Amino acid sequence: EVQLVESGGGMVQPGGSLRLSCAASGFTFSSSDMNWARQARGKGPEWVSSVNTGDGTAYYADSLKGRFAISRDTAKNTVYLQMNDLKPEDTALYYCVRARVWTLYNYYYYADWGQGTQVTVSS
Repeated sequence: EVQLVESGGGMVQPGGSLRLSCAASGFTFSSSDMNWARQARGKGPEWVSSVNTGDGTAYYADSLKGRFAISRDTAKNTVYLQMNDLKPEDTALYYCVRARVWTLYNYYYYADWGQGTQVTVSS
């Protein structure tokens, strides 16, 4: 059974930093792209970042470039999200998401979601 367990969230003041972790199990970690997404209260899910598990290429939402950094540790089956210079608008429930590809149609989709970890940025 696929399991994605996020941790590291909490309350932080504006300008502060947090490092989120996602412990993955139940699948071949090295063969799946991994993502972070977030959902603020009253809003829909928003894609944050992804890392290509094959070659380590990272991608970010334009508004987050320079502040957030995704990384992975294949030996620990863990994905991280380093968040710096946090702003109140970063307040959200952050999810770790496993991506898969339906190769017949080259369809890339989000297959599995964790329970999320809450990040609250407030003074």
